[in-house]
Amino acid sequence: MQSIEGAYPALITPFTRDNEVDEAGLRRLVEYMVEGGVAGIVPCGTTGESATLSREEHIRVIDVVVDCSKVPVIAGTGSNNTTEAVEFTRHAEDAGVDGCLLITPYYNKPNVRGLKEHFKQIGESVDLPLILYNIASRTGLNMTADTMIELASEVGNIKGVKEASGDLKQVGAVIRKAKERDLDFTVVAGDDFLTLPIMSLGGKGVISVAANIAPREMSDMVAAMSKGDLENAKEINIKLFPLFEAMFLETNPIPVKKAAELMGFVSGNVRLPLGALSAANEEKLRRVLAGFGMV
Repeated sequence: MQSIEGAYPALITPFTRDNEVDEAGLRRLVEYMVEGGVAGIVPCGTTGESATLSREEHIRVIDVVVDCSKVPVIAGTGSNNTTEAVEFTRHAEDAGVDGCLLITPYYNKPNVRGLKEHFKQIGESVDLPLILYNIASRTGLNMTADTMIELASEVGNIKGVKEASGDLKQVGAVIRKAKERDLDFTVVAGDDFLTLPIMSLGGKGVISVAANIAPREMSDMVAAMSKGDLENAKEINIKLFPLFEAMFLETNPIPVKKAAELMGFVSGNVRLPLGALSAANEEKLRRVLAGFGMV
């Protein structure tokens, strides 16, 4: 993987009715997304419910996706436990992934010194390209632009960030500072709603929830924006907006997994402490999907 550009689905992890990982369903989903033209696949992230996967399941999901994907795989291997993150990242490298996505440590709320050392230890343990994942709404910690740039300057295989802070000023600062230092450091959106604004600032794509069910549309939108075809990108974005909203009727990935079930791909089961989508929101979701001809 030379760089992270394009639309990458943040892959859901399907579970059977018995709450086991549905490997056959996982392969169906990857095939569907690859056929939809996505640039790559991102398993074991937030949308993949990595927080409730056992160590063995986490490893197995990555192995299955690498085995069946025909596009690059960027595996979620982050943790709030540095030793565990190193172990997951080393396994992913051995499994043949093309890069890893590393969330900022959650719950611990590390200081800047600890945060930098966390990512340095992971970076020094592998030769893979590493993508930081900044999402304060999930972790309680925002990684500043300066910290990201310092890390990218000091750790050669840190190559970019999935930016989900929601702060376009910060996104712009990251892109500007990376350019000033002539760093090979790419920003991609971590929020479907902000894909076009972030790309307009110099971002290169999105790691997307909606691409699980609308891979072709997300890929086309990002491709149009990359080519400078703003009018077409805007038109697709406006069309997709009801779908973006539906994906967040409740906590992600509850709605997107139900959407995958309604479309006939896999069970919509989520693991506790997440609960099933409410009946009222399921009806709203069904209406949106029907409007797109998906059900």
